[in-house]
Amino acid sequence: MKTNKTVQDGICRLTQENGKTLAWSEDSGVQLIEKDGLYFKDLAKTGELLPYEDWRLSDWERAVDLAQRLSLEEIAGLMLFSPHQAVPPMPFGPFGGTFDGKPFAESGAPAHALSDQQKGFLENEHIRHILLTRVENAETSAKWSNALQKRAEALPYGIPVNISSDPRNGARGGMDAEFKNAGSDVSKWPEGVGFAACFDPEVVRQFAEDASREYRALGITTALGPQIDICTEPRWMRFIDTLGENVEKTKEMVKAYCDGMQTTEGSETGWGKHSVNTMVKHWPGGGTGEGGRDAHYAFGAYAVYPTNNGEEHKKPFTEAAFKLDGPTGCASAVMPYYTVSWGLDVKNDQKVGNSYNEYLIKDMLRGEYAYSGVVCTDWGITSDPGPDMDSFFAGRAFNLENITEAERHLMAIMNGVDQFGGNSRKAPIEEAYAIGCERYGEDVMRGKMTLSAARLLRNIFQCGLFEDPYLDPAESAKIVGNPEFVQHGYDAQRKSVVLLKNRNQTLPLKKGLKIYTPTRDIRDAKGFMRNVIPAHTEDPVTAEIIAKYGTRVDTPEEADVAIVFVESPACNAYSKADVEAGGNGYMPITLQYRPYTAVNAREVSIAGGDFRETFTNRSYKGKTNIAYNESDLDNILNCRKAMGDKPVIVCAAVSNPMVMHEFESVTDAIVVEFGVSRAAVLDIVFGEYEPTGRLPMQMPKDMDTVEAQSEDKALDMDPHVDEFGNAYDYGFGLNYSGVIK
Repeated sequence: MKTNKTVQDGICRLTQENGKTLAWSEDSGVQLIEKDGLYFKDLAKTGELLPYEDWRLSDWERAVDLAQRLSLEEIAGLMLFSPHQAVPPMPFGPFGGTFDGKPFAESGAPAHALSDQQKGFLENEHIRHILLTRVENAETSAKWSNALQKRAEALPYGIPVNISSDPRNGARGGMDAEFKNAGSDVSKWPEGVGFAACFDPEVVRQFAEDASREYRALGITTALGPQIDICTEPRWMRFIDTLGENVEKTKEMVKAYCDGMQTTEGSETGWGKHSVNTMVKHWPGGGTGEGGRDAHYAFGAYAVYPTNNGEEHKKPFTEAAFKLDGPTGCASAVMPYYTVSWGLDVKNDQKVGNSYNEYLIKDMLRGEYAYSGVVCTDWGITSDPGPDMDSFFAGRAFNLENITEAERHLMAIMNGVDQFGGNSRKAPIEEAYAIGCERYGEDVMRGKMTLSAARLLRNIFQCGLFEDPYLDPAESAKIVGNPEFVQHGYDAQRKSVVLLKNRNQTLPLKKGLKIYTPTRDIRDAKGFMRNVIPAHTEDPVTAEIIAKYGTRVDTPEEADVAIVFVESPACNAYSKADVEAGGNGYMPITLQYRPYTAVNAREVSIAGGDFRETFTNRSYKGKTNIAYNESDLDNILNCRKAMGDKPVIVCAAVSNPMVMHEFESVTDAIVVEFGVSRAAVLDIVFGEYEPTGRLPMQMPKDMDTVEAQSEDKALDMDPHVDEFGNAYDYGFGLNYSGVIK
């Protein structure tokens, strides 16, 4: 049999004519075993070929064999999923890290070095699942991945590290809740709702195929996505990350996304060196938070179903993610959301978070739908809750504050949960095991834990990591953000932009015009982690970008056209000041710019209750809230006044449906986008690309319409109708000639 061995940067690689390519670290102690004329890695260092080391067996056979060999504490480590890891780490805070006790800037360590905390994860806690956030570039990521794999390979059984990522290819830029665009050189694409605006699943498939190659080049083998919640609640802060409001279209995109990510072409099983596990979220649908509030926070714990429409929210999972068209067959992992799904538990009526709900996980997900992949909790659900309702770190063990952390783990494990997101200590799982042995017997508990370990290991085996977990950093740099992938992403960005209004064919504009673009004034705001973002002024577009289309001028008087960049209205959903004034703290989430008073809100909330509160009614009826970015509306109105009969174009970055009656009538054209670059938007404005996008949502007539709709029902709002009689309804969009049929 022909073989070829190379050594580079301490990594040995053996190719064999009729077998798998093997790669191992010179320093790990791993040797090769020859059997039947083939070579295998002796990961256990026993000198004999164990079933889990035999790449001729199925991934499941290998996973079961290894799971049965592991100790309780090793299995407990596998069931952990690290907190967010930045490379290099921040100097302090929740994403901090040290090197020999020193902050990175003082340590002299290279950017790809493992932090003290990461070494501890691997060696002391037996963690093999790590969540990557920010990283400098592809080369750094590849080197960091190699460092992790080298260290893991030297440990007992040589279990590789499964690196994961939240979505990181968003074109809008910056680091937000889910760390989009955290790899600085990846290709740039629209957000989820932007994919929906393309009305073409093949765009999603192309993204998934490209992104899977980029992920693998970064060392990432699990995608924490796609987010397949049906976005039936227009005020939800994660609306933009979904794949839209239409369940049938969502199902098509879910299949395209998961198949594209998971499939390695030419592989008999579909799994291989280009495969990335998908973790679909959030079971059984997370888009129905009462009043639009989000369950990252205690004040948003409850998901409600006013029309008893829970079945529709499960369909992207049960009819798409679990029934893929491609050879991998099923999304390899599922994440339940934080929410207490009010009323969905028809068996026990448990008012607890989804991962703790026996009916939703054990009876439905594992039982009725026979889901056999990994079930991983959302991040940080097991810790003891703190005293502050208005804190990102208040704890998300909703209504389980009276049991211990170990008992919470046990409760989830007995439901069929395999893994705990954001947890880096194995001790509570070990304690849960001990409690479980007393209650249910050691055989039951060992069986539960071993099954979870096998599921988790299968996802590592099927990506080929046990044979070759190592990367060539130079090759990674060539793959990530390569011109072909970048062009695919940019084409998708432009395809997702929607032209809503075009009075007298104002668009496309001619290049070379004098362009006025006002700055934006933002009030004090609350960030994702409930941190205060001080009031500030920002320029929404750079002079360099404008220069590609025309000349930027300082005043509307000297301009030929005003292009006003705005964002969806955003506001604070919970107010400590309201509590201090004797209120309950709950505020209306407004989708309009001017102050909104919730005259027609519910008198009594559907759901409620928290040990930190003396009431259960979370109603905000009669309260007034105001958008942080109200000045966006002022910019539009002021431009209209100053421009006279010269055109005013509004380019809206849409994260949520928005009330447009405040400004639509004074605009000449309205272009909306869902997480794309300014250049992609301006290509539409200046005729570089004729618009093809259509609304993947409804734009509501007014806030009374928003209050009247049901959190769990799709497409149930009266849409805004513009001056030409066009309803801004699902599926509406214009090209330069008129309405797209």
